[in-house]
Amino acid sequence: MRLRKCLVANRGEIALRIIRACHESGLQAVAVYSSADANAAHVQTADAAYAIGDAPAAGSYLNIAALLDVAERAGCDCVHPGYGFLAESADFADAVIDAGLIWVGPSPHTIREMGVKTRARDLMASAGVPLVPGYQSDAPDFDGFFAAADEIGFPLMVKSAGGGGGKGIRIVHDPALLGEALESARREALNAFGDGRVFLERYITEGRHIEVQIIADAHGNTCHLLERECSTQRRHQKIIEEAPSPLLDDATRDAITSAAVRAAQAVDYVNAGTVEFIATPDRQFYFLEMNTRLQVEHPVTEMITGVDIVRLQFAIADGQPLPFTQDDIRANGHAIECRLYAEDAASNFLPATGTVQTFIAPHLPGVRVDAGVRSGDAITIHYDPMIAKIIAHARTREEAIIRLRHALAQTVILGTITNRDFLLALLDDARFKAGAVHTATIDAALDQFLPTPPDSVAWEALVALAYDELMAGSKPTGDGDDSGDGFSAWDVPDGFRLGSTRTTT
Repeated sequence: MRLRKCLVANRGEIALRIIRACHESGLQAVAVYSSADANAAHVQTADAAYAIGDAPAAGSYLNIAALLDVAERAGCDCVHPGYGFLAESADFADAVIDAGLIWVGPSPHTIREMGVKTRARDLMASAGVPLVPGYQSDAPDFDGFFAAADEIGFPLMVKSAGGGGGKGIRIVHDPALLGEALESARREALNAFGDGRVFLERYITEGRHIEVQIIADAHGNTCHLLERECSTQRRHQKIIEEAPSPLLDDATRDAITSAAVRAAQAVDYVNAGTVEFIATPDRQFYFLEMNTRLQVEHPVTEMITGVDIVRLQFAIADGQPLPFTQDDIRANGHAIECRLYAEDAASNFLPATGTVQTFIAPHLPGVRVDAGVRSGDAITIHYDPMIAKIIAHARTREEAIIRLRHALAQTVILGTITNRDFLLALLDDARFKAGAVHTATIDAALDQFLPTPPDSVAWEALVALAYDELMAGSKPTGDGDDSGDGFSAWDVPDGFRLGSTRTTT
């Protein structure tokens, strides 16, 4: 490989994932960090690390000039943006290339073409990719939208043309509420993306979110790495992802993956990307958008195909051809990923900021943990509160669910509230086990998945008891470990187990 040193323009678990791929590919990895991340895991794992600004992302991880300055000072020859932050910024990609560096991702032109959803719809239509019936217009007023809505029919969706991530989306069931939805979606899109354009699409009732991982080199080879299903969502945010999809049969799988390859070829796509579709219960599917970057949920694809997508990104950026053909790609078993967040599901999923006193990830067969947080790290208001992605791989979907549930039960997190119990409730749900969850299932029945709030008096009593015992300095007795640590949990023969409820017999 000609590439030698990569600037990792990100933080957290995805920065660690890229650093690992760098080292396995023979590259040095250069990290960047804000003042809030000075002691973060990605800083300590990289070969070199440079401060780039204050905690708010606008002054650090979104600061193109600061990032390029580090790349020059560190002698980097390539930049990997990860996901989020500047990953889908065509301006950043242009600046990297103009600085004489290699951009590990699709071309700025492709990013721009797919970044505006209305433009993407036009391109997909010309490529023969199925589209949800909709309407788009750059007119300053909404007159055309009202007329088109009557033709499209209700319910329908108002969507942002210039961005994604669940922002600028409104579902409208009542025609009388369309004007209000258009105005509020436009305001939200303008604030989030600097682009107030919106468009209409028919809302697919009980829709299933299916996405196809595509990979393409600069030599004209484009392949898909099968599909993922991400229908387990809350407010358009993915919670659990899996591969392959439990909805698709072989014929639909062939059709949707072929459509994704056509979509990639229509925009001369090079490197890794994802084509997202919405599918009906009877397996009709329609194009949603193309994500011109690495996806959060890429590990489930890696688990079933054996393809290291991030290492392949570097190889493609280095000018190498794909090392396989489409016929070489086969699904091996089933993989499911859940996103473990520091958030309080019982309090409308508010981020739970503070210090993670203890984090012990599960170490189990068939389980992968991509974490960005360690014991002692802080969850702050400045960044996404994801602690880790936990991925289970097994021979069948049923076995993968069991394995993932066991991994979550064995995960120990002290010092912050997490969504672990919420995730366990989802995995235990009969609809999820049957592969019947659609994108509206969670929002429609949210109370069924929320954990019961703990008895605050009981918790206060436990804290007081622990403090009293600590101050007394008394050493518990028992046959446990002989380390001399009077406060070791292993020194008390009471059946204590990490991450699990103690059973008394």
